[in-house]
Amino acid sequence: MRAERVTESVCYHGEGPVWWPRLPALRLVDLLAGDVLTLQPDGAIVRTPVGSPVAAVVRPRHTAGAVVARERDIVLFADDHFAELVWQSAAFVPAGQRNNEGGCDPEGRFHVGTMAYDRTDGAAHLHRLDPGAAADEVQTVRGGLTIANGLAWSPDGRTAYHADTPTHSVFAIDHDPVMGLGPRRVLARVEDAWPDGLTVDAEGGIWLALNGSGRVVRFDPVNADITEEVLVEPRQSTACTFGGLDLDTLYVTTSRENLPDDADPAAGSVYAVVPGVRGLPPLEFGG
Repeated sequence: MRAERVTESVCYHGEGPVWWPRLPALRLVDLLAGDVLTLQPDGAIVRTPVGSPVAAVVRPRHTAGAVVARERDIVLFADDHFAELVWQSAAFVPAGQRNNEGGCDPEGRFHVGTMAYDRTDGAAHLHRLDPGAAADEVQTVRGGLTIANGLAWSPDGRTAYHADTPTHSVFAIDHDPVMGLGPRRVLARVEDAWPDGLTVDAEGGIWLALNGSGRVVRFDPVNADITEEVLVEPRQSTACTFGGLDLDTLYVTTSRENLPDDADPAAGSVYAVVPGVRGLPPLEFGG
């Protein structure tokens, strides 16, 4: 399958797309610009800064508003248009590092992974914010990562999938409704590209953006066989999610990071394809 370009080059480093049912619209982050981008149904892009050099992850809150992981903290907005910031965590990411990618689990807890700016091996962590937590109660749930990427859950909520990009690894992590994330195992290794953002479809298939190869592939969750492949024009394909009113469109973000101005002119655009399988509704933050 080949995805079609649905926007111009609208961001420097597009990441973390998520369908926002209340609007309804697709949202993504221009991560290193500190902005959330909203792709309107008419194709227009609305760019909203979040008050930080980095906008790493954005997800809907359960009733209204948004949770956003910024460079070193997490904030909550009261409304879906980021007009009123109502809560801010203490800075839990050390200097020289930043938040990178994450998502919500089926119980409404928000997870975000980190990375060091110099990509120090083993310096990254995965953190969790529970609904109702105090400003200093962001928990560390795993360490020893390098670039914590792509996080999504299986349809039954019993397994999470997570990528650590420089190790070329995608992990399957046991998930308990009370205890949260537990033991992990390597589900797949991708030696010819960098595993980046990922999503899961309603049949349990894992769709993984392969940065550096201009591809998104679908893994079978049992044997990790690649069952589908989507091509995009830019080589830096960064993340993917299902959206649209029927959740039947796979959206793919791309990046211009570290590219010369005259290279890969379509990089930084959003792409879309209808792959013949539906996605899951976005998991929301419960606080």
